Amino acid sequence: MSMGPVVIVGAGQGGFQAALSLRQEGYEGPITLIGAEPGLPYQRPPLSKAYLKSGEAEKLVLRPQKVFDAKDITLRTGTRVEGLDRAARQVVIGDERLDYETLILATGTRNLRPPLPGVERALDLRTLEDAATLRAALDQPRRVAVIGGGFIGLEFAAVAASLGHRVSLAEAAPRLMARAVSPEMSERFRALHETLGTALYLGNGVTEVTGQGIGLADGTRLDADLVLLAAGVCPNVDLAKAAGLEVDNGIVVDATLRTADPHIFALGDCAAFPEARSGARVRLESVQAATDHARAIAKTIVHGTTDPYAAVPWFWSDQHDCKLQIAGLALPGDESVLLDSGAVLRFRDGRLSAVETVNDAKTHMKARRLLAQDAAPTRDSLLERNYDLTAA
Repeated sequence: MSMGPVVIVGAGQGGFQAALSLRQEGYEGPITLIGAEPGLPYQRPPLSKAYLKSGEAEKLVLRPQKVFDAKDITLRTGTRVEGLDRAARQVVIGDERLDYETLILATGTRNLRPPLPGVERALDLRTLEDAATLRAALDQPRRVAVIGGGFIGLEFAAVAASLGHRVSLAEAAPRLMARAVSPEMSERFRALHETLGTALYLGNGVTEVTGQGIGLADGTRLDADLVLLAAGVCPNVDLAKAAGLEVDNGIVVDATLRTADPHIFALGDCAAFPEARSGARVRLESVQAATDHARAIAKTIVHGTTDPYAAVPWFWSDQHDCKLQIAGLALPGDESVLLDSGAVLRFRDGRLSAVETVNDAKTHMKARRLLAQDAAPTRDSLLERNYDLTAA
């Protein structure tokens, strides 16, 4: 094992976990963690939920500075990496060049801003600064319009509605969270948000943002004092692309999360990797994937392990009093079985591919264990138990 310097670009949860895991695995060489945002690394998931209500930014911090000092991890925040010199194995920061033996790209994603007229008027919810701006804007009754019916848009809508604001949400797809969940689960959350008083406009894309609100494809105008743009994200791949690394909806890596350059890894939201079961190249937007990637990369660097990354993906979203949890990774064509409990089982080629639950941690954890097996359970075997995963 070489003890040359490791540089990690990106100080989100994935980058932070990579630095910590390297030390936990016994790495003794220099580690530098670089983040573009100022301040200590922090959790992003609460930005669209708890933070909007509490404003307690200090609770988001992953670890205090003394932990970085104790672990001998050099933390450089408020620092933007401008380029990579792969031949010299250097990271370029202004006039400075920082040597690396191993580079980990944990550059994450940025909000997708479609070319809509007036889109610059819409607010984002990606960083702590974004969340602070939104929280301040919600200090008095508002008419709120949300563009996008994915996790972030719905989480924000639920908080805004609970605070007494009048909320409208427009989604171009015909159902909520269409990329992430089954039609049955989409319907359940449609009913939840309508019960909260949110007006939903599905299958009706936004055509413009004005000083008075937003316009929809069918000509509907939604009045709003505040517009949140939550129409998805795109991976931050500019550094990798400029350095000549392969990019395809993310930084392309192999089953060990290594790029074609043996000295460079990528993890988290910016990494496109082969999914263990299907072999398809995927990019997962989740804290779980980022931290699992980080642990796997640390083991490869320290111990030389070459095991393919095969952790079961899982996701969650807190909306009002409902905790949606998803174990596994379903594809659009997967079959759905809605259980009396409200859980939804997804099947592909006769085998379990994912399980969606609401406020049911026991079933969720069992699903993760079942999906981690060498072969996922068949639909027939689960049917024999009346689809009771806890009996499987």
